[in-house]
Amino acid sequence: MKRTLVLLTAGTLALTGCANMSDTQKRTAIGTGVGAAAGAALGSSVGGSGGATRGGALLGAAVGGIGTYIWSQRMEEQKRAMEQATAGTGVGVVQTPDNQLRLDIPSDISFDVGRADIKSNFRPVLDRFAQTLNANPNTEVRIIGHTDSTGSDAINNPLSVNRAAGTRQYLTDRGVSPNRIAIDGRGSHEPVADNGTESGRSRNRRVEIFVAEPQR
Repeated sequence: MKRTLVLLTAGTLALTGCANMSDTQKRTAIGTGVGAAAGAALGSSVGGSGGATRGGALLGAAVGGIGTYIWSQRMEEQKRAMEQATAGTGVGVVQTPDNQLRLDIPSDISFDVGRADIKSNFRPVLDRFAQTLNANPNTEVRIIGHTDSTGSDAINNPLSVNRAAGTRQYLTDRGVSPNRIAIDGRGSHEPVADNGTESGRSRNRRVEIFVAEPQR
């Protein structure tokens, strides 16, 4: 009965306490509350004593709050700065459900067909992006290159990696530590539009950049 009461109470607090919270705070609170409830149940089943239950709840709370990115004021400022820098360019700037900042950069401003050279109108975007990264050194960056389905994997897979690598090099040339930036290439395997049309292929030739601030 006590275990059930602890579980219900922790879950209720995690949910009802979210009324006036931001989305980030809600996710953290719910995760912590659920972790505390699970920890309380674990502690009770293992030890059965009040001390064991308390220890389990604290452990569960810690586990519930670990493994998520935070959306700090610096992340919000970086998002606003990139929205201003990319206004009217077609670049998408969004906060993902797991608190990453994602930039979707279409081919018409980033790379020519079959090339990994950064186009001139992509450079001001990356210049401003490098400034925001240097202003928030606690973040991690992932750059993922994509192609359309024209050509074989033998061509598209390395091309997508080279586009990500070229973007990373441009950023590191502007003071961003290369140790913060991971790259990957997905070739034509993750389309966001129909490869049967030119407009769809253009959308699929893209670079995605993810910025995340881990919990410390």
